[in-house]
Amino acid sequence: MRRKVTPIGATEMRTSTATVHGREVSYREAGSGDLLLLVHGMAGTAEGWGSVIEPLALRNAVIAPDFPGHGASAPGGGDYSLGSLASGLRDLMLTLGHERATLVGHSLGGGVALQFTYQFPEMVERLVLVSSGGLGPDVSPILRAAALPGADLFISATAGVGDRVGSVLGRGLGAVGFRPNADLTEVARGYASLADGERRKAFLATLRAVVGTDGQRVEAFDRLYLAADLPLLIVWGDRDPIIPLAHGEEAHRRLPHSHLEIFEDVGHLPQLEAPGHFVATLQRFLEQTEPARFDREEWVARFQSA
Repeated sequence: MRRKVTPIGATEMRTSTATVHGREVSYREAGSGDLLLLVHGMAGTAEGWGSVIEPLALRNAVIAPDFPGHGASAPGGGDYSLGSLASGLRDLMLTLGHERATLVGHSLGGGVALQFTYQFPEMVERLVLVSSGGLGPDVSPILRAAALPGADLFISATAGVGDRVGSVLGRGLGAVGFRPNADLTEVARGYASLADGERRKAFLATLRAVVGTDGQRVEAFDRLYLAADLPLLIVWGDRDPIIPLAHGEEAHRRLPHSHLEIFEDVGHLPQLEAPGHFVATLQRFLEQTEPARFDREEWVARFQSA
C-alpha cells in the first residue's frame, strides 16, 4: 500500500491516497477511534462531507473516500455496480487496517452501504442512510434523463461551459425542486466535473447500473429484513427533490426499530444544508446504540424463515 498524507492535527481533515488493486483511491480522513465510513452520492466526491468530517472526528475516526472515477480516485475497471463499489469500500477498509465500521451512505452511497451490509455483514457496526437510494423506484427526472441514449453527448456539450449557462442550469434545476442553497451548489459543482471524459464515463456507468428511464432499477426491501437487529438511522430532508421522503418513511415502517430523523426545510443534502444538526443527530445515534455483532447462525436462520 502506498499512502500520501498531508501531516496536520489529529482531528483536522487531511487528504490521503492508497493504492488498491493497482489503482489510486483518494480519501479524506481525520480523528481516531471507532470508524465512520462516509459514502458519497451520484456525481459526488468526499468533498460533499467536508462540513461534517472534522466535527465528527472529535470522537471518531472518519474516512470519506472518492468512488473510482470520481474526485481524485483513478477510474475503475469498468464495473460500477453496487456490488463492485461495495467490494471496493471493503478492500479500502482492509488496506487501511480497519475491519469494522459504521457506514453512513448518502443517496447512491446509501444504496452502496445497503449492498455492503448485505455482502459483508460481519464488518458493519451500524448503518446510517441519508436521502438513500435503493428504497423504491421514484427518482428525479434529471437522473432518469441521464439514463437516456445520447445523454453522454448532451452532458459533454454542456458540463464544461460553467458560468455561461449557470443561470439557465439554475432555472432548470429550480423547475424540478432545487432551491438556491447547498442543493443547487453541490449539484452544479458535480455537473461541471463531468466535463472530464473519464469522470463522465464513470458517472454514466454508475448511474445506469442503478437508474433507468423509468426510475431506480434496484431495491433493497426484499432483503431489508436482514437488518432487523442492526442499529439503523434514517435521515431525510422533507423537501428532497431527488428521492422522496416517502422512501425513508417506508423503510422505517418496515424496520420499526430504526430511528427516522426528518430535517425540516432541507433538500437532498442534509449534511451540507444543516451540518450542525446532522453531526448532532449522528453523534447522538452513535452514543445511544451499541455496535452490532454478526451471528452467522442467526443470519442463515433468517434466510430460511423469510
